[in-house]
Amino acid sequence: MSDRSSPQPPVIPDNTEANWRLPHSPRSAGRARALLRTQLTEWKVDTQVSHNAELLLSELMSNAIQHARNPLGRQIGVRVARYDGRLRVEVADANLTEPRPRTATADDERGRGLAIVAALADRWGCCPRLHGIGKAVWAELPLSPCT
Repeated sequence: MSDRSSPQPPVIPDNTEANWRLPHSPRSAGRARALLRTQLTEWKVDTQVSHNAELLLSELMSNAIQHARNPLGRQIGVRVARYDGRLRVEVADANLTEPRPRTATADDERGRGLAIVAALADRWGCCPRLHGIGKAVWAELPLSPCT
């Protein structure tokens, strides 16, 4: 479910948030997943929640790498946070265009990313980038897989 009513990320207490800045490169998607796996292991996040978070991050990173081509030289920001029993995965890029879900046909090789995000996340949305030009696309999961 897309939720555009959350204009800014929630305020997070210390040691429950991690941030990374990665180059705008296809290699950064794999690096982001590795950083996320390490962080979620440190936080002792449930395996199923971790796998879903990694898939969400993959889709959000792929979208940023593919669609956020301008302005050149800008990095992609990745943020993961725990709060109120939830896990938030967020990817920020310098492009102002908000993502729009589309309907992919059986023959399309692309166009399913946001459908995957919507299916896995309890909620997702887009907000202005906190410290700079562009936007942040985020998705949230319950930290407990049974919730």
